[in-house]
Amino acid sequence: MSEDIGKSKGLAAGDRAKLLESLRTEKRSQRQSGNANQSKSMRQGTGSANGTDAKSFDFGSLPQVKQLMMQRALADRMGIGNPFFRPHDALAAGETLIDGRRYDNFASYNYLGLNGHSHVVEAAKAAVERFGTSVSASRVVAGERPFHGELEHALADLHGVEDAIVMVSGHATNVTTIGHLLGKSDLILTDALIHNSVSEGARLSGATRLNFRHNDLEALQNLLVANRHKYERVLIAVEGIYSMDGDFPDLPKLLALKQEHDAWLLVDEAHSMGVMGNTGRGIAEHFGVDPNAVEVWMGTLSKTFSACGGYIAGSKALCDYLRATAPGFVFSVGLSPALGAAAIASIEVMKQEPERVASLQENGQRFLEKAKAAGLDIGPSAGYAVVPVIVGDSPRAAILSNRLLERGINALPIIFPAVAEKSARLRFFITSEHTFDQIDRAVEIVAEELAIVRGADYDVSALLAKGG
Repeated sequence: MSEDIGKSKGLAAGDRAKLLESLRTEKRSQRQSGNANQSKSMRQGTGSANGTDAKSFDFGSLPQVKQLMMQRALADRMGIGNPFFRPHDALAAGETLIDGRRYDNFASYNYLGLNGHSHVVEAAKAAVERFGTSVSASRVVAGERPFHGELEHALADLHGVEDAIVMVSGHATNVTTIGHLLGKSDLILTDALIHNSVSEGARLSGATRLNFRHNDLEALQNLLVANRHKYERVLIAVEGIYSMDGDFPDLPKLLALKQEHDAWLLVDEAHSMGVMGNTGRGIAEHFGVDPNAVEVWMGTLSKTFSACGGYIAGSKALCDYLRATAPGFVFSVGLSPALGAAAIASIEVMKQEPERVASLQENGQRFLEKAKAAGLDIGPSAGYAVVPVIVGDSPRAAILSNRLLERGINALPIIFPAVAEKSARLRFFITSEHTFDQIDRAVEIVAEELAIVRGADYDVSALLAKGG
């Protein structure tokens, strides 16, 4: 419109005045029309000045929600029951209880069987009796309790570093730490399969983020050579064990690269702490490297430590800075008594009973070897706590999961967009509590059912064409 008005300079003064008045009249008309429509909506009950007849926005109208609804409708047309959100009626370990039926369970983070251990349960009960169910404030304000410092000391000792800081969510730990430490003048280099929490932290930080191919340290080196000089700080982020594929990075080579290029290294040990190393102290123990060479160790309390929450371990300077300034810590309530005490007790049992780690590792290798012998595609898994079985597309992954449930095995599908569509899979979590019989039976049944599922005709495009 501004271009049109500008061109009107070639008109006579009277014509310009008429044109401008016409535009003003048109705008007034539009405003009046809008007000009339709003009043009509209020009279019809879609809104009112006092809010008594107001209706909230219909989120079902959002394109992304419509897409989700279409996917669910398609699954219904294909006869695929929803494998997610099934309530479990008992402790989940090597077995679980769903709708009154017992299943061999391969969908639990309870890697060392510490959830439900008598020492852990009693510690949680005692903490609740003493402190209640909540500390009722952020730790900065008035929520600090003795078990917070005790847990952080135990985690720092486990990692072999100076200090640790505990937060109330594993996902939020990565988000707030990365989002707080890095900024627009910095670069974050992430493995292509890094966890969503790291991705969200990078997005929050405003730093430039570049991916390198999964576990391809030559690609990482090329990115460092090409980009390091452009940025103030550089963070490399990897996982100890990758949660979808069950493999792990070459930590000594990573340390050499980050040292050479003056970068920071963050290792997310959510799935490797309690799993790797002779005593379960993670990927640093596995490789025999000095843990103090890594700037940021991240971990969760919801796997091996049978609680909930996350933590950062590293130097005292880092942890003190996060305690004073990290938004996800400063503005969140302190970890609850039951969770803190359960995590402390879990660490104690893990140290006292190293045979649990040995049993987990033995079970993982058993599953890996049996799966390979059965011709299953397990991707690059190293056979620790996570072993995927690649199916190839999301519908078949969901159908396979449901068929396994019918035969007494609980293993959940990982489907698009969590993984690429062609990489849809069932993900098996192995624990110290599984028996060889359970493992052998699971692999045998998976091979049988996968052959059936792959041979069936699930024509998704045809269903879509019919309006599925």
